Amino acid sequence: QERVVESGGGSAQPGGSLRLSCVASEYTSGSYCMGWFRQAPGKGREGIAAISNSGTSDIATSVKGRFAITQNSAKNTLYLQMNDLNPDDTAMYYCAADLGYTSGTWCTAGQLSRGYQLGQGTQVTVSS
Repeated sequence: QERVVESGGGSAQPGGSLRLSCVASEYTSGSYCMGWFRQAPGKGREGIAAISNSGTSDIATSVKGRFAITQNSAKNTLYLQMNDLNPDDTAMYYCAADLGYTSGTWCTAGQLSRGYQLGQGTQVTVSS
């Protein structure tokens, strides 16, 4: 049975860094648009970062310049590098996929806010 493994969350101080990982072999084959959305208590989903099988990527404006998404196709793994964290980044982060994605079309962070949640999520807490 396919198992999605998310890791890398935790606590950080303002200005600190964390890296999230998502291993999802079943979803990182063929055409895909995958990434992360986050959800803070009492708030809706926010698509944060997306990357496609062709390597195109997109980062939400709210985190642009601080977050970066990459992938290691050989390991079926996505990474979200989060730098210069601030308390507003505190949320549950979920690895997600746009199951309706077709190769050659847009793969955007906004799409991941409506994406299919792949795992249980990982908590990121930023506080001093």
